[in-house]
Amino acid sequence: MNAIDLHGKAAVVTGGARGIGLACAQRLLASGASVMLWDQDEAALKQAVKSLSRDAAVAFSVVDVSDEKIVGAAAAAAETCFGKVDILVNNAGITGSNKPTWEYDPAEWRRVLDIDLTGSFLCARALVPGMMRRGYGRIVNMASVAGKEGNPNAPAYSAAKAGLIGLTKSLGKELANSGVAVNCVTPAAAKTDLFLQMSAAHIEYMKSKIPMNRFVEPAEIAALVAWLCSAECSFSTGAVFDLSGGRATY
Repeated sequence: MNAIDLHGKAAVVTGGARGIGLACAQRLLASGASVMLWDQDEAALKQAVKSLSRDAAVAFSVVDVSDEKIVGAAAAAAETCFGKVDILVNNAGITGSNKPTWEYDPAEWRRVLDIDLTGSFLCARALVPGMMRRGYGRIVNMASVAGKEGNPNAPAYSAAKAGLIGLTKSLGKELANSGVAVNCVTPAAAKTDLFLQMSAAHIEYMKSKIPMNRFVEPAEIAALVAWLCSAECSFSTGAVFDLSGGRATY
């Protein structure tokens, strides 16, 4: 594992109780950062903290990222806990069901966008002002190759991730002279608990599109995220970093 220096930095990882978020938290902690996990699942959060606390300073808050008031309170709690927040990894997300657009439930559409897109907006909105005051910050948004290409029968997820790419570009340009860098990654599918929300046919479709003929490992995503969270990532902002096993080449 390459050494990335995050000593003295404090991070918030949303959706941090399992899967990609947990892998990101592990890598940030191993790099010297203090980490607060945000997730809706309190039991999973407690289990995650138990597994991580032997490595470094880790805390948690039960957070619905789609709720503005809850996010605001959690942001204040994180800054009180650590004295600052230098890093935000916007990873919380759901896939929604696999149906054609014309059969998609509008309520489910709104829920996917509320968590996957609006949640990232609310978290950034809450934590960016502190980063700006301190003149330093790193934000990494967990988008998806689906946001680049669109996956059939996943209209809400594809639209939300495309929107997250757009938000990354906009926010990155707004903060370009502030010391706060904003980037996103666009992984192909990783075999996590999100697969439980998908049909077998959709899972097989996603794998068939990957030239490497395998799913990405959460640890591989975390390795890129850790670098994007570091001071060494000093001239990239508003950028999209591919992790698609050759599926996307732009």
